[in-house]
Amino acid sequence: QVQLVESGGGLVQAGGSLRLSCAASGSIFSINAMGWYRQAPGKQREFLASVRSGTNTNYADSVQGRFTISRDNAKNTVYLQMNSLKPEDTAVYYCNADVTLTSRATVAVSGQGTLVTVSA
Repeated sequence: QVQLVESGGGLVQAGGSLRLSCAASGSIFSINAMGWYRQAPGKQREFLASVRSGTNTNYADSVQGRFTISRDNAKNTVYLQMNSLKPEDTAVYYCNADVTLTSRATVAVSGQGTLVTVSA
């Protein structure tokens, strides 16, 4: 019913930047919140940032000041601008969304993930 597709991952040197994108498509009436998580090898999934319908954003302490989340409501897309990347930021990055469908049911969906590798 709803698909999220992430893009923008890749290999970057420490100190560099990447911008991730996540586009939602399907039977969408509205998107209530969108966010980003990551999972590093051998570690639990970690919340990074979220943004609600307006400009209300929330960040994990580990990325506050380095990562910026934004969304384009017209495109049903959320972005994660990542600056000053560190090797410990290496992980698979996932987006998720709380969506109200055209049926007015609500669902939580996640994307398939995009790999970010930061070299020292």
